[in-house]
Amino acid sequence: MPGYCQVTMSTLHRSPVRSAAQGPPGGGVTRPLHGALTAIAELGSSLTTTAHKAVDEVCRVGRVGRESAEVIGEGAKALCTPTGLAGAVVEAMWLSTHVVIYPLGLFGGRTPEGGPGYRIEHLAPVQRGLVTSNVEAAGTPILLVHGIIDNRSVFTLLRRGLTRRGFGNVSTMNYSILTGDIRVAAARLAEEVEALVEETGYERIHIVGHSMGGLVARYYVTRLGGDARVHTLVTLGSPHAGTYTAYGWNSALTRQLRPGSPLLRELEQPVVACRTRFIAYWSDLDQVMVPQHTAALDHPDLDVTNVPLHGVGHTSLPIMRSVVRGISEVLAYLDTDGTTVAPGVTTLRPHQEPGRGGRARTPHRSATTSPI
Repeated sequence: MPGYCQVTMSTLHRSPVRSAAQGPPGGGVTRPLHGALTAIAELGSSLTTTAHKAVDEVCRVGRVGRESAEVIGEGAKALCTPTGLAGAVVEAMWLSTHVVIYPLGLFGGRTPEGGPGYRIEHLAPVQRGLVTSNVEAAGTPILLVHGIIDNRSVFTLLRRGLTRRGFGNVSTMNYSILTGDIRVAAARLAEEVEALVEETGYERIHIVGHSMGGLVARYYVTRLGGDARVHTLVTLGSPHAGTYTAYGWNSALTRQLRPGSPLLRELEQPVVACRTRFIAYWSDLDQVMVPQHTAALDHPDLDVTNVPLHGVGHTSLPIMRSVVRGISEVLAYLDTDGTTVAPGVTTLRPHQEPGRGGRARTPHRSATTSPI
């Protein structure tokens, strides 16, 4: 027995026993087991990441769904009113008319309506009143800038309305419908403004921009130093915060009009000591601005008055009597500090309102759905 024990202990001493879990020398079992455990851990991490992405996507779809429902609800609510129904009819009629006169706006350069002059016997009483009370306001050039795939013909009635109200120098300009970058269109606008300044002798002018034209003018004013030339910029249904309808057509230009695009983020950057006053009109029945309130302008560094309208379609904005009257009042009576300079004229009184819109807002106005 002692010999047996000695042999056994000696044998065990020379050849240690390895457990099944340890495997043979060299880790033949340990390595595959470690690899399997690592694979299981990676699979678990991957599943967790996938689950998080799925949850994020569900949340995103839900958010888009809520926004879509909100947009549809806003438009439907506006349409289901007498003013909204009348506005839809006016929009359809003006859109049909605009299609007919569209070819007439393709030709020619900048076309002035009226012009500088000092005789007043041929003017209507309203025109005489503005010229005699504020000759500088009556003579300050007004430049109208159209939107995407459009031309100066969209301003046919607006030009005549402003001229009848005493403004003697109303011009329109065309930029190419093939323009693929708002920055390029803004540079083209800068050239037009300089030419207009040289021709008229006025150092500062007014600009009215419809749809994308307002965004082009805003880029010129805030990013290209145009505030030195532009006294007041009026935008009509312009996608200041982008519009979801831009997803319906994929191009370099429409991608700039989508919410959160690099160009819109550039426009959100600080603007130091901008001298231009901004008036932004937007409507709850605007079928191009989705959601509709994205046409309101909100920027902490800009002097903004947002004017909400009820029951006015996108194309109809430049032809509505209330819009033309509002533009005329702003351009005729507002001094550089925003106060009225003509006695008996009611001052535009903006008020602070949190949420959407600019730094200052006007009370809600219900636009009449009658054209000029």
